[in-house]
Amino acid sequence: MDRPKDSQKPAKSSAAAPKPDEEGVFSLGTLYLLFYNWVSAVLWAALLGRVILALVNDDYMHVYERAGFFAKWTQTLAAMEVLHSIFGIVRAPVATTVMQVASRFLLVWLIVDKFPALAHSSLAYTTMLLAWSITEVIRYSYFTASLAYGSAPDWLKWLRYNTFLVLYPLGIGSEVWMVCLACEPARKVHPFFERCCWGVLAFYAPGAYVLFTHMLAQRKKVMRQLGKAKTK
Repeated sequence: MDRPKDSQKPAKSSAAAPKPDEEGVFSLGTLYLLFYNWVSAVLWAALLGRVILALVNDDYMHVYERAGFFAKWTQTLAAMEVLHSIFGIVRAPVATTVMQVASRFLLVWLIVDKFPALAHSSLAYTTMLLAWSITEVIRYSYFTASLAYGSAPDWLKWLRYNTFLVLYPLGIGSEVWMVCLACEPARKVHPFFERCCWGVLAFYAPGAYVLFTHMLAQRKKVMRQLGKAKTK
C-alpha cells in the first residue's frame, strides 16, 4: 500500500530531524538520514526511468523484465525504515512502519516474484510501479530538502501534497488488482496462501481510507500555509 502519512518515517522524522548547529555542522544521525533519503530518491528516479524506457521502446508487457529486479531491491531497501524505527533513529511507531512496509513486500516478494507471469501480462504492474516511483521520488526528495535546508521549497511541498490525489488511488488500485490476480495461482500453491491474499484485500479499503483522509488533512494545512506565504 502507498505510504502517504507524514508520521511514517523517514517521512516525519526527516522533517523533524535536527538542523545544523551555528557552524553549519549536521549531527551523524542527520547526515545518515540525508544520505538514506538522497539514495532512495535516486534509486526510485532510476526505476522510474527504467519503466518509462520500457514503455517507450516496447510496451507494458516488457516492464517486468526491464525493471522488475531493480524494483524488487529498491523497495526492499525500505526495510531500513523498520530498523530506523526500532533503534529510535526516527520517531515512527514500529508496528505502523512494519505494516506499511510489509504491504509492498507482499507485492514484490510474495506475488510478483512468485508469479512473474502476472507482471508480464497485467498493466496493473506497470501502473503500480509508475505510481510508486513518482510518489517516492517526490517523497524522498521532500525529506532530503527538509533535512538539508530546514524546509522543502514551495514547489516541492506543492508536489508532495497534491500529486497524491492521483498517485495514491492509482497505486492502491493497482496493488489491489495485482493481489486479486494472485488469488488463483496462490490457491494452486496452497489454499492458505489464497486465504492470505483475500485477507490482505480485506484490509486495503479501511487502510486506504485512513491514509488518504490523513493526507487530505495534511494537504489542507500545507496549502493554507503556502497561500499565506504568497500573500506576504
